[in-house]
Amino acid sequence: MLLALLAVATGLFGFAKLAGEVVEGDTHAFDRAILLALRNPSDLSDPIGPGWFEEMARDVTALGSHAILGYITLATVGFMLLSGRRAGALFVTVAVGSGMLVSSVLKIGFARPRPDLVPHGAEVYTASFPSGHAMLSAVVYLTLGALLLRVEPLGRTRFYVLAVAVVTTLLVGASRVYLGVHWPTDVLAGWCGGAGWAFLCWLVMAWLQGRGKVEPQAEPGPPASGGPGSDREVQRLR
Repeated sequence: MLLALLAVATGLFGFAKLAGEVVEGDTHAFDRAILLALRNPSDLSDPIGPGWFEEMARDVTALGSHAILGYITLATVGFMLLSGRRAGALFVTVAVGSGMLVSSVLKIGFARPRPDLVPHGAEVYTASFPSGHAMLSAVVYLTLGALLLRVEPLGRTRFYVLAVAVVTTLLVGASRVYLGVHWPTDVLAGWCGGAGWAFLCWLVMAWLQGRGKVEPQAEPGPPASGGPGSDREVQRLR
């Protein structure tokens, strides 16, 4: 709980700090340098790397689109409803939906123009700050990852789930900068805001579960000593 509180505070502080720097125009040199470093100096319309890598970046960036994130969220909510966890399904819907709303409001409020330094490698329709792909990826993948952590007893599996959620979020954000559709600080702010929101939602869910407002997550215990699945039994079978 303390680590989650620290993550929320760090995310919100990071977002506020970046937002202040962006508003004052202090990040222009940094943003410009990163975008140009990812382009062919003789042809700014050409990102560095082979053609297949650019196409792969478009595939990765789609993992943070509203369509894909919405589909993943609906699939998760459907699974929870079928499992009899109606309150939990409602909470996931509210957590992700409110995150999308916050992202949209922030974009309208800051109204930062998209990068015009290099040609865009993907279609864009909204303002630039913060990156919706980066923020919503953090909201969805970290929130769902946190749910899985609560039902998995093994430490190595918990680490794997969290690592997949974090790596996916980082890849989506990095692809936005590589394709030239976001300034780097847009993505950094999206990561901070999304992570802060995801951990805040996790804290709220833990609080509600403690008061019986949301179905408690299953907490299977470790395998019995010497039983099927135990380390001793695995070693014997080997």
